[in-house]
Amino acid sequence: MNKFWIILMHTYMSKLKSKSFIISTLITTVLIIGVTNIQSIIDIFDKDEEKTVAVYDEEGTIAPLLEQQVSMTPNNNLKLDMVSNEEEAETKVTDGDYDGLLVLSTDQDGLPSGVYKAASITDSQTMMQVETMLQQVKNELATSQLGLSQEQIAQLYTPITFDVVALEESAKSAEELNQARGLVYVLLFVIYFSVILYASMIATEVAVEKSSRVMEILISSASPIMHMFGKILGIALLSLTQLAFWIIIGYTSLSRNLDSMAGAGGMFEYLGVGDLPIATFVYAIVFFLLGYFLYATFAAFLGSLVSRIEEIQQMIMPMTLLIVAGFMISMFGLGNPDNSFIQVTSFIPFFAPMIMFLRVGMLNVPLWEISLSIGLLMATIVLLAIFGAKVYRGGVLMYGKSSSLKDIKKALQLTKDK
Repeated sequence: MNKFWIILMHTYMSKLKSKSFIISTLITTVLIIGVTNIQSIIDIFDKDEEKTVAVYDEEGTIAPLLEQQVSMTPNNNLKLDMVSNEEEAETKVTDGDYDGLLVLSTDQDGLPSGVYKAASITDSQTMMQVETMLQQVKNELATSQLGLSQEQIAQLYTPITFDVVALEESAKSAEELNQARGLVYVLLFVIYFSVILYASMIATEVAVEKSSRVMEILISSASPIMHMFGKILGIALLSLTQLAFWIIIGYTSLSRNLDSMAGAGGMFEYLGVGDLPIATFVYAIVFFLLGYFLYATFAAFLGSLVSRIEEIQQMIMPMTLLIVAGFMISMFGLGNPDNSFIQVTSFIPFFAPMIMFLRVGMLNVPLWEISLSIGLLMATIVLLAIFGAKVYRGGVLMYGKSSSLKDIKKALQLTKDK
């Protein structure tokens, strides 16, 4: 058992101190801080940035109404400049004096239409502002032509009352479903990227040791299953360290930005997940850990089949495709978690960590279904560990070009010969 802890701590400490790990952690930390402060960053660059749009109205009937609409719009950074020559205005737009040119006209009913001209049509926000305000002018003219009073106009544009009610007593309400969907969406990304990142790290770690020709010594001093799970748990400890660091940084940074908006309820209330049951977070941890061990075991014995680091990506491609497939199915399931296809795939072990968690987070899934999915996952991990240990023992002694899953047969043969 002492050898197991030596392997585990050596794996953990060697990766923790590596330059690649430190650099990737720092870069990701900077990205997390940037994302959690994105609104403040945008405000710095967009502060007091005024957009000036030239307006050409040959008839002169619509431009005053549009100008009045702009002045009545709060927090508006749009400025209109009335021009009398369309060609000169186009030249100024090309030269950068104006952000755009709006050419107004009226149809046979006296209702406005417009043509927006710009040097490039990439500034969709300004175009949308102009279009929205012109639409409001048209609505006012159309309703006045129909002889509608202000009360009738207000009644016409009042949104309908449309409530959604679930008839099953155990079903989540619309508010609870929206809260769960946001949390599940975030956690699915965490599971997806964590499994890909750390499973690939395990495969790389095994291949690096093989390329240094020290694997024979390690295998002779410790059993293959002890060595394999020492690697897996060492990387698991590393991943928890890294994720915990990122979560603390992200939570602290986001909390500081939301303190003024979140009120007494804090960040979780602001994000709309404060009322979610604790069980949802518990299942997130359970399925994350099970998904990690499933793919980590898979990655360990796949990594043992290659002798060169550049062959790793090709060898673990089937595993990567399984992860991507599970993630894509779960993205589809966010909009329809009760779909029969989602129900079936939630019991497939390689998809269950993401898809069953999706169902648990958004639906009231019977306990027997959750237990069955977890049981299948654990059984798969055990079987994969037993089979993987056999492949691992022979695979780590295989050298030369290895880029096919047919090498598993060779690895098993080497294990029998030993």
